[in-house]
Amino acid sequence: MPNTIQTNKSPQTLWISVAVFLLITIAGCSDNQPSLQGDRDIKADTINVLATTGMVADLIRKVGGSQVDVTQLMGSGVDPHLYKPNRDDIQSILDSDIVFYSGYHLEGKMTSTLNQLASQKRVIAIAEHINEDQLIQDQQGQVDPHLWMDIELWSKLLPPIAEELIKISPDHATEFRDNALEAVDELQQLHKFGIDAISTIPESKRVLITSHDAFQYFGRAYQIEVAGIQGLSTESEAGLQRINELVDMIASRQISAIFVESSVPAKNIDSLIEGASARSHQVKIGGELYSDAMGDVSSEQGTYIGMMAHNLKTVVQSLGGTVEPFLPDDPSTK
Repeated sequence: MPNTIQTNKSPQTLWISVAVFLLITIAGCSDNQPSLQGDRDIKADTINVLATTGMVADLIRKVGGSQVDVTQLMGSGVDPHLYKPNRDDIQSILDSDIVFYSGYHLEGKMTSTLNQLASQKRVIAIAEHINEDQLIQDQQGQVDPHLWMDIELWSKLLPPIAEELIKISPDHATEFRDNALEAVDELQQLHKFGIDAISTIPESKRVLITSHDAFQYFGRAYQIEVAGIQGLSTESEAGLQRINELVDMIASRQISAIFVESSVPAKNIDSLIEGASARSHQVKIGGELYSDAMGDVSSEQGTYIGMMAHNLKTVVQSLGGTVEPFLPDDPSTK
């Protein structure tokens, strides 16, 4: 096949492809590019990690502790489905020792860039460590990438992350593995907290309606029915038929609250509220949930545990259940 640029690509895609090619070429041709281990020995003792989303970055920080320096590309309120990498992002990837991303096309427009850069860098799609029989697929066979919504499932990624870091810094193997086990224990506690909290919602009210279909793992793990206006990706359009289906559901089942998402515009939720009102049923916004991005780094929701504890508390309180603050056991008392 001739080495030509496909003319049917968008200008953005062409720019990214050219930028990746040039940056890889420069990196590969430089006489000053030491090996990965040698680069760490010269520049710093810590592992330079590039992570895409906050949910991924937070796991790495838990496992790596003071031995990692994590650069997170996508911050609070950023939709990973629509994120477009720029030249600085690509350079950050090339400057890192290892790259972790979620996978299964969560990082939609960035996935091809990561695949191209994998020839120069160790690039890990962490969600692919989950057994296939634990994955959720839509009717078209597309894997649902929102695995972190099941806290227990997400905790299974901590040991594989430890093993990847050990490959770069084997002297810290014990520390990484101990950190991973401690983090797994804390997430298991939060998972049980979630099961107990959701169970306090009256069964007839256990219905979670959100902006897009990001909560299927949450629904399976915590026994609550879920429905999204848009599909697995926010790139999909919300059709009038889907809006009408959900309005019918809200009105006929007398659903009292629906939820906006921090990284998705609320216009479709507003359409549901207006549609239900036209059917003489008043439904309120139960609160803001964190789906594809965590909260601001200075907030409680700026960590994975804080994000999920917030989601659980918001859902339970808005749908008629009762919940206390999540207080994990102090590992030093065990």
